[in-house]
Amino acid sequence: MTSENLTREEARRRASFLSTATYDIRLDLTTGPETFRTETTIAFTASAAEETFLDLIARTVHEIELNGELLEDPSSRFDGARVKLPAVREGENTVRVLADGVYMNTGEGLHRFVDPVDDEVYLYTQFEVSDARRMFACFEQPDLKAAFRLTVTAPDHWRVISNSPTPEPVPLSHRENVATWAFEPTETISTYLVALIAGDYRGGEGTVTSRDGRTIPMGVYARASLAEHVDAEYVIDMTRRGLEFYEDAFDQDFPFRKYDQIFVPEYNMGAMENPGAVTFVESYVFRSEVSDAIRERRDLTILHELAHMWFGDLVTMRWWDDLWLNESFAEYASTLASAEATRWTDSWTTFASSEKAWAYRQDQLPSTHPIVADMVDLEAVETNFDGITYAKGASVLRQLVAYVGKDSFFEGLRAYFAKHAWGNTELKDLLVELEATSGRDLGAWTRQWLQTAGVNTLRPVVERDAQGAVTRFAIAQEAAEEHPTLRAHRLRVGGFSLQDGRLVRTEQVELDVDGPLTEVPQLVGRRADLWLVNDDDLAYAKIRLDDASLALATEHLRDLEDPLARTLLWSAAWDMVRDAELPSRRFQELVLANLTGEDSSSVVRTLLQQLESVAGPFAAQSERAARTAGAASAVWELAEAAEAGSDTQLQLVETFARLASTEEHRAVLAGLLDGSRTLPGRTIDTDLRWKLVIGLAALGGIDAAGIDAVLADDDTQSGRKSALTAHAALPTSEAKADAWRRTVERDELANESVTAVVMGLRRVVDPALLAPYERAYFSMIDGVWADRSSEIANRLVQGYFPSTFGGQSVLDDADAWLADHEDAPFGLRRVIIEGRDTVARQLRVREADHA
Repeated sequence: MTSENLTREEARRRASFLSTATYDIRLDLTTGPETFRTETTIAFTASAAEETFLDLIARTVHEIELNGELLEDPSSRFDGARVKLPAVREGENTVRVLADGVYMNTGEGLHRFVDPVDDEVYLYTQFEVSDARRMFACFEQPDLKAAFRLTVTAPDHWRVISNSPTPEPVPLSHRENVATWAFEPTETISTYLVALIAGDYRGGEGTVTSRDGRTIPMGVYARASLAEHVDAEYVIDMTRRGLEFYEDAFDQDFPFRKYDQIFVPEYNMGAMENPGAVTFVESYVFRSEVSDAIRERRDLTILHELAHMWFGDLVTMRWWDDLWLNESFAEYASTLASAEATRWTDSWTTFASSEKAWAYRQDQLPSTHPIVADMVDLEAVETNFDGITYAKGASVLRQLVAYVGKDSFFEGLRAYFAKHAWGNTELKDLLVELEATSGRDLGAWTRQWLQTAGVNTLRPVVERDAQGAVTRFAIAQEAAEEHPTLRAHRLRVGGFSLQDGRLVRTEQVELDVDGPLTEVPQLVGRRADLWLVNDDDLAYAKIRLDDASLALATEHLRDLEDPLARTLLWSAAWDMVRDAELPSRRFQELVLANLTGEDSSSVVRTLLQQLESVAGPFAAQSERAARTAGAASAVWELAEAAEAGSDTQLQLVETFARLASTEEHRAVLAGLLDGSRTLPGRTIDTDLRWKLVIGLAALGGIDAAGIDAVLADDDTQSGRKSALTAHAALPTSEAKADAWRRTVERDELANESVTAVVMGLRRVVDPALLAPYERAYFSMIDGVWADRSSEIANRLVQGYFPSTFGGQSVLDDADAWLADHEDAPFGLRRVIIEGRDTVARQLRVREADHA
């Protein structure tokens, strides 16, 4: 067996003399539950007569035919990941490979799922980064684009969806209940963007008119058992808003012939931008009430994937070095579209509270890396698919827009699309256009922002006279010792004053900050009660407040009118907690005192997540139990006082179920579950019931039989996953041991089920239940990494890292493992390094809290 890895140099070498024209892919999906028949014919051109290889991961290769000649002993040319070809001829070539592919249950390649509700089979593909080779033989690299023609044989009652418009199925006369779908060729796209979704998917249809007058058919689908919950009309309307916004912003018509959106089971990601056939995680089908934070996240995801139709699909990166640009652009564009074309007008507030927080957290880990990472091979790509790729990149793009000017940015973007449509590009191709339209040299900006790692901290230096007027204002910039770069920032400084009990913006200046200290003379003589560096959140940097502003902010946080400015103050306080500059108990008090002043569902969600941290792993060890219990009780009081049936009430109840830790809390959960306790306007629907059951299970308030009884009323895929979590959360050593066996010692569960069990095992009130698994963890990770697929291995190694109640012993064990495994794969070492850093930070924050 050769490595499944592919290096950048190998890809460059192959692309130097090969160009692909067409793929003809024929699939038979009726050959059984484990394998499918896959036959691929590729037409390509070679500029030299050289040996090369195809990428393929399959069980068996039956035939290899090159230019009309069957090659002898095909199995000898296939090593499990590559099909070795003899010297191709200069000019046009055709290669055909017939093989048996393998269905996956890991969310990679061609995933197969059986619905427990009706025993229907559902298939979908997930190919990014390099899993197209699990369905068909190919040249698996983004710069060898082609047109793909799929012919699919499947049960005749299925819906079969691909990138091209779905043809009418043709029944097979010699096979009962089987039909064939012969798709027209796709537009010119990369292998990782080919899609196939097949099964009894149902939903709704509609159309959108593009600006060139074409009618774009649109479908929105999910499994038959979920179809009643698919809000197709809403999804299509959101898509219409995005499409009109992007066509105008990019000056480029929608590039494809149709646009289907399919919610698929057991999905690893939020979504995937397959042209004309976008797949989404199934949790975005709302069978129960969800918060507006979740609804906004779904809409952002819809707009994110739609943006990729232009940036990523129409124009595609040459190699994965520019994966960051692909994802960062979609993050930036979708937030902009959301703010300007939908009801989510505060999308930049959501971006600041969640996306940027993710970026700052990732950028302070020992594993952080420059935005432009050196993607030497596929393993490096998988390892660096992270918060730097998405959130930091998008934050820096926003900084770039401020730096060159929004009009110049989009003028350059339009030129970029016009010049490179249907081709492959590198970062420099975009920068050339932006330099031309803005007149700015972006070389220094690129070096500072894209080629160095780490986040800077900006601190205001404020001196006032006796009347409160500023006599000196400067901004000090700091960098971490291990990432010492000081950068140029385009930002705004805002001044806020108390007026009639409200904190309102009364001053604002925009400027460039560079070097260790930047004087701001334009603020001399101005007055404000609170000064906020990075007002409007244009820059990517952690911020601090001067002492007077910090004191006023904590006293009047809920009185600040501007939601984005308020979120920036929350973010500054949270960063101070994580950096051990503000006691976590103070942040806990701040959240509980000001939470009801927040009207953004997404901000409330972020604050409640942070509350769980400061009441749990960030609390001084001797006070953790009391802090957790106190937070749970306070959250329940807020839930009882919240507006009947409100979004905040729902989020508070869900958070209470996670924080509940006492006998009193157990009684509340049990009462909500059996109906003896109620909240005004709140129905305990299916998904909320499971959240209560899981919280009750962790407290021993329900047993295995009780969990199974709830499952009997909701024997669906979602119900089964929740039941797995609840069983693993039971506070017994037997339940924890069974969860460990099911995930670590056996390899039977699909991807999402693995995560469900992991979540349950970690759900404890008594840390003694997890003590046996700290040493067991460091003993098992080598075998798991070697034997499981990348997706499952990461779920186990990340999910079981012993950080929930981590202490010095975890640091010692991690250090010992790292010292003994200097040659371990970097992807594995990175998980341990990040887990260790998480625990080390927790210890620093606890010490500051205790002090």
